[in-house]
Amino acid sequence: MTVFLCSTCGTSYPPAAAEPRGCPLCMDARQYVPPGGQRWTTRGRLGEAHRNRIEKLAPGLHAIEVDPRFGFGQRALLVQDAGGNVLWDCVPLLDDEAFGAVDALGGVSAVAVSHPHFYGGMIEWARAFDATIHLHAADRRWVMTPDARIRFWEGESLSLSRGCTLHRLGGHFPGAQVLHWAPALEGRGILLSGDVVQVVPGGRWISFMYSEPNLIPLAGREVRRIGERLASLSFERIYGAVRGREVPEDGNGVVARSVARYLSALERVPEDRGPISL
Repeated sequence: MTVFLCSTCGTSYPPAAAEPRGCPLCMDARQYVPPGGQRWTTRGRLGEAHRNRIEKLAPGLHAIEVDPRFGFGQRALLVQDAGGNVLWDCVPLLDDEAFGAVDALGGVSAVAVSHPHFYGGMIEWARAFDATIHLHAADRRWVMTPDARIRFWEGESLSLSRGCTLHRLGGHFPGAQVLHWAPALEGRGILLSGDVVQVVPGGRWISFMYSEPNLIPLAGREVRRIGERLASLSFERIYGAVRGREVPEDGNGVVARSVARYLSALERVPEDRGPISL
């Protein structure tokens, strides 16, 4: 029996004698099946060709990636909170070097994943560090490998530790969640957003998408609601799903301006008046 992983999105499936017939996550409107059809790999093959890369981003915050890029190229973020380390989002690979490095940083007490596209690897990481996985119940149907470590929560917010709180924003998926780390940066706060809040290149704006690869925008009423929820939190920085997608300062201001720009763009076609000031 073999554990197969979707090569396109990294989703892990239960042990089986043959490859799955298809990946429901890739066949959904928010994702895609490559022109050549569904492709699969295994944890063994993934480990032979890839490794984990760990990078410190801020005091108490480390990024964990798969190198070379695999799946969406997403990263996991390890939060060293006083109430227990939290692994935010997940990558499909956990090699020996990464395990040792994370263990030296205090291990993992809780795993939380922003949305189903990043579920791949969460069970392997949780088992390795004896951690509990926290997912919103609204996305239960997208868990391809059930496990006793998964805790489905309901409502709008869930405290994971002394300083880390999950907030369900919805939009991209009904249960899509973000992690607010309030005491970070000497109390100025950090928001870990995954793909729920899209940090765009340049680090001065964010956006919102129902499907990024298929270019399907999120409805204006949903964006307005999400903006109102985020306005109730305080954060200086925003860290997105992949390397380089970060808002370094004035996180709340960036969200407010970006929501206003998004809603304005839905209402009219901007006139081309030549170069504008950034």
